[in-house]
Amino acid sequence: MAAERVAIADLAGSPGGQVAEMQRRRLLLAVGEVVGEHGVTGLTVGRVCAQAGVSRRTFYEQFTDSETCLLAALDAQLERLAAELCLRYERQGRWRDRVRDALTYLLEHFDAEPSTARLCVIETSRGGPAVLERRTRVLDGLATIVDEGRKEARAGSDPPPLTARGVVGGALSVIHARLLANDQSPLVELAGPLMAMIVHPYLGLAAARAELERPTPTAAHVAPRQSADPFKGLPIRFTYRTARVLATIAATPGASNRHIADNSGISDEGQMSRLLGRLNKCELVENQGEGHTKGEPNAWTLTRRGQAIHDTITQRVQVP
Repeated sequence: MAAERVAIADLAGSPGGQVAEMQRRRLLLAVGEVVGEHGVTGLTVGRVCAQAGVSRRTFYEQFTDSETCLLAALDAQLERLAAELCLRYERQGRWRDRVRDALTYLLEHFDAEPSTARLCVIETSRGGPAVLERRTRVLDGLATIVDEGRKEARAGSDPPPLTARGVVGGALSVIHARLLANDQSPLVELAGPLMAMIVHPYLGLAAARAELERPTPTAAHVAPRQSADPFKGLPIRFTYRTARVLATIAATPGASNRHIADNSGISDEGQMSRLLGRLNKCELVENQGEGHTKGEPNAWTLTRRGQAIHDTITQRVQVP
């Protein structure tokens, strides 16, 4: 029951507000798909709306223009990445080990989500002033982390002030070139060479060679995320009530019609049956129960697509 309360709480608030939030998340997903296909220079409001399946009016209720939508999508990606990278870098241990752990995660993440890699590494360099400012801010933060190597540098070693910026820029250019070349080799194979580049100015040649000789990570610990819009091509109108139904089933797999109706605010039994029938036809839910053949209640669970839609709805996305 605790899990159920959490899932339903994710949909707390006014129905109108939840519908608007669902539309906003669809637009953010659509931005990534449009940029992946056309690049930032080909990002238009029309293409985003067509990809998301929403009207221009809906778009402008959420964002001022295509760049503000792009910034929101970029910030959502960066926030998610930053949370994971901080967990790895802020642990106890030597600077070089913590940097390598964070770098390996980043490369594995880019391998698992090529569209995220392209957005963060390639397309941000082609954006407008606001996007470029966000890119600069991120690179400055990375340079600050790299420059913490001074604390472990050998006595008498004093790299020039711009060393960290040069190292970050060099590492980024290597990843940028690999992505542009559409090389199918995993980016994580660059972990050793990039770490050698990072530690050399601070810890010396021996440390750089040691990084090159370390085994290349082979098993990615980043699970690929469903990046495509799960709403795309959905033949029904998705409403707040529909979201409540999916949330109830997600929280209590095997729920009966009556349980779902009670938790979704649907008092009409026929209306509940018809809605579940439509969701079943759209392959968002499936009935695991014996049904009416033995007089037993239905037992509804989410399909993979239904789960993807539920996850998209309840995912917290921050707007700057």
